[in-house]
Amino acid sequence: MNILRFSILFIFFKFNFLIAAEPLPFNNIVLHKNPLQVSQVKLKDFYLKDIEVNKNDGKIKILNFWATWCDPCRKEMPSLDNLDAKNLEISIYPVNLEKPNMAKTKKFFEDLKIKNLKIYFDPDFKLTKQFKLRGVPTTILLNKDGKEFARIIGDIDFTDEKFLFWIKKFT
Repeated sequence: MNILRFSILFIFFKFNFLIAAEPLPFNNIVLHKNPLQVSQVKLKDFYLKDIEVNKNDGKIKILNFWATWCDPCRKEMPSLDNLDAKNLEISIYPVNLEKPNMAKTKKFFEDLKIKNLKIYFDPDFKLTKQFKLRGVPTTILLNKDGKEFARIIGDIDFTDEKFLFWIKKFT
């Protein structure tokens, strides 16, 4: 009888632990236990006008840092474009990390048939330094309070069901 009780308790606690310790959808996502405070995030739009990103507007922000010469960026950009079309409470900012070249970045988007995303720039590489980026693509995820709660190092499929299920928990 005691063995049966022990077995039932063991299964119960093991099952609860598995639910609580749900894995991240991809192994290149770093989830911060405590979201990181982020100073003001400013970038430039396509016309080089200042845009402030971390306003408290009740939306998750995705800052995706990329470059036209980056093959993994080219691979993931269409899925990021389709994520924007999913009507989630998310604002997406694909930030080109090259000196602003409107024709080159526009051609990159046209070649990939990107229809839902806008082009942004970090011409002075301030955000690159602020977020201590080490390569592209890198994606910074800001919560509704403008704090970094996770980052993705490398490319992912933003339309993968595992990612969509995971990100909806934060919206």
